[in-house]
Amino acid sequence: MPTILASAPILLILVLMVGFRWGAARAGAAGYLSALAIAIAFFGADADVLAYAHAKALLLSLDVLYIIWAAFLLYRVADEAGAIRTIGAALPRLTADKGMQAMLIGWVFASFLQGTGGFGVPVAVTAPLLVGLGFSPLTAVVIPTIGHGWAVTFGSLGSSFNALMSATGMDAATLSPWAALFLGLAALPTGWMVLHAADGWAGVRRLAGKALVIGAVMGGVQYLVAAIGGLWNIGAFAGGLAGLVVSVPLARWGEAGPKSGKGIAAKPLLVALSAYLVLIILTAVILLVPPIKNTLGQIAVKIQFPETVTRLGHITPAGTNKPIRVFTHAGAILLYASLAAYAIYLRAGLYTPGAGRRIVSSTVRKMMTSSLSIAEMVAMALVMQQSGMTEALARGLANSVGAAFPVVAPWIGAVGAFMTGSNTNSNVVFAALQMRTAELLGYAAPVILAAQTAGAALASVVAPTKVVVGASTAGMDGKEGLVMRAVIGYIGLLVLFVSLLTAFAAWIWYG
Repeated sequence: MPTILASAPILLILVLMVGFRWGAARAGAAGYLSALAIAIAFFGADADVLAYAHAKALLLSLDVLYIIWAAFLLYRVADEAGAIRTIGAALPRLTADKGMQAMLIGWVFASFLQGTGGFGVPVAVTAPLLVGLGFSPLTAVVIPTIGHGWAVTFGSLGSSFNALMSATGMDAATLSPWAALFLGLAALPTGWMVLHAADGWAGVRRLAGKALVIGAVMGGVQYLVAAIGGLWNIGAFAGGLAGLVVSVPLARWGEAGPKSGKGIAAKPLLVALSAYLVLIILTAVILLVPPIKNTLGQIAVKIQFPETVTRLGHITPAGTNKPIRVFTHAGAILLYASLAAYAIYLRAGLYTPGAGRRIVSSTVRKMMTSSLSIAEMVAMALVMQQSGMTEALARGLANSVGAAFPVVAPWIGAVGAFMTGSNTNSNVVFAALQMRTAELLGYAAPVILAAQTAGAALASVVAPTKVVVGASTAGMDGKEGLVMRAVIGYIGLLVLFVSLLTAFAAWIWYG
């Protein structure tokens, strides 16, 4: 009975979003209210337990939303200046091969956009470009939908990974190696799937080698930056940028027949990329130069919480939240980069009157609803965790799946992302559950949490909320079901791939 009651808020969200097509904000509110009622009525949560749960939820929400708002702001600064269009228009000129164009735009460029933008931007931007190159509207949506999933966790300046850290209390050095490895390896079959979606098995046979090189470079750079370099907030961005660099010679190498169109104008392209070059420089200077990092990092939001005990005896130990370092936070770095990029584009004459107002207003409109849903999911997760509901759910899960848990873990993350439309939300809701279940069963928590966020990242791209955004820009309004049917098989195979990786790591590597 405790397990059934503890699972009720999560099941309610799933039913409301998938069965009744509610939005994440409405369903999140219902899930939060049901968790609150169950915590009080059945798990003995008193006023102190709930007060501290909500205080922790507020801090976790601020930590995550700081990045999300600033990441979308940087995207809008670049998009308003036409920088995104300039980069996207340059890529098809490298090759006349349809399969290579699909990889360049729907995989490499989409992953690059996910690195700093996210929130449906990769598909919304690249699908119309692919339609313009002669791909059918359905194929134009399917290709980038598949193509950018591997970059979601360390994309959007690491907002999903930041949520994983905040929800579990584990640091980046512990979590990033396995997460970056699983997602980096997932980049390899992703390229072949993009080719298959674009040009069938003929495209796979013709370009499998190039796809392998590009995937290895993008996944490898993400691993080096996020797991070894410690710059997890630009992991996917660096991987996508490396993919753009290596794709230029690969696109032209060995290609028979005419090249596509005019040459690429270097100066406009360099100006378009300047926002992202500034981001790289600022990130490296602020996080890797000790005097600057230490000086800016002195101001932090860190609160000590006392131990709480429910009326049924569930104990939450005393501790602090993950410090929110106001001026070295990934969100702060994004804000600095946004201001610098705005100044560069303004000086280059790329803005029309009212650009600043349009950037700010569109950011607010886009982020309000998603921010509300994230805050509700965070509040639900912290109420469940503080009241003992997560513990009850973890014990029930451990008893039901037992030794098979490593195979199941990615699918839990995938279901969470599908129903909430977000890798971030899935990590908020399920990370503590996955960690506690791993502890009960004796599995390495970093491996299981890597499976959680990798499964969530890959499945988030097929969430109904994201499919609607992508379909609308390619003339597929009202045909979202066709898109989901075309994509679901590819995504299922990628999540299965992560399941096999998790099983190997849990049973053999640590076994």
